[in-house]
Order: sequence, then structure tokens, then C-alpha cells
Amino acid sequence: AVAENTAGVEIGTISATDPDADDTFTYTLSGDDADSFEVSGSSLKFKDSVSPNFENKSSYAITLTATDSGALAFEEAFTVTITDANDAPSSLSLSASSVAENSSGTDVGTLSSTDEDADDTFTYALSGTDKDFFELSGTTLKLKDASSADFETKSSYDVTITTTDAGGLSKAQDLTVNVTDVNDNPTAVALSSSSF
Repeated sequence: AVAENTAGVEIGTISATDPDADDTFTYTLSGDDADSFEVSGSSLKFKDSVSPNFENKSSYAITLTATDSGALAFEEAFTVTITDANDAPSSLSLSASSVAENSSGTDVGTLSSTDEDADDTFTYALSGTDKDFFELSGTTLKLKDASSADFETKSSYDVTITTTDAGGLSKAQDLTVNVTDVNDNPTAVALSSSSF
């Protein structure tokens, strides 16, 4: 057995038993998954271009054949098992990316993470240029109660969200929250002259 995500990893040393003392052997590979492996001297290893991934394939079937110096051979089937390792989150998304202006404390959207590990859990952290306008409530990104977006003052905000899985691996993603324009009430009435 070997851990996933280890390109070219050595599986183990191959040995053969023969009644003839001091006999020498050559080893060859066959079987369903032989193309993923190579024999290097007396070691079985994954090819350098192959990095096993538990979520894609959790075991490999191969057959090793030992041929002695007299050209007699013996073959045996083996199963190489891949053990699961924690994978980092691969992406982060926000269910919505805009808020209407003049709304304070409103929810922007729900955060979600993609990870190869099934049933992983995530925590989120907020940073970035405009982080002080926002807060996280569980998996929800929202404007702070004291922050009211105003399209005419600032039409977008830039934040960075970092998602961290249960195994401590993380991914940071930059997000832009756009502010949508709404009709504003008139704020004053003026008269150019008040006498005649």
C-alpha cells in the first residue's frame, strides 16, 4: 500500500525464491494496470508520470513475473492499494456576488467549497482590501450592520475568502462584490432666486 498523490513512489523490493542457490532473476510486469508501473532493478515503483489518486482509483492490479537465469519463470498477481490522504480544497464559490445599494447588514451570499475528500467540513476566514465592510456568519458573507453600500460612492468591493478543510489544508480566493444601483430619493430642492 502507498499513499495517494506521490508521483513515482516506490512500492517495494521484489524478490524471488528458487531451489537453485545463487540464481539470478529478471522481473517483468503485466496485468490490467501494468502501464502505471515500472521495475527499476529489483524495485517496483509507479512511473514518474503517475501520481495515484485515491478518489479516482483506490487499487491497482498487476502481475509480476520472475525469470531465472535458466529461462524458467514464475508469475504472481498482486494488488497495490492506495491509501487516502487529505486533499486541499480545490475551489471556493459564493452563491451571489452583488448587493443593492442603501442596504446595511444584508446577506451577500453563501460560501461553498469543493474538495476531493468526500464529506469534508470547512471553516472560512475573511481578509482583503475591503474586509472591514463585511463579516462572516457561518457560511454566509454579509455586510456589517454599520456598513451601507452606496453605488455612487463605491460600486464594488474586493475581499479574499480562505477556506480551510478539517485536515488543515486551505485555499484562498479573491472575490468581488458588486453594488447595484437603485433609484435614490431627491435630497434637496433649490430655487435660483427668491425675490422679484
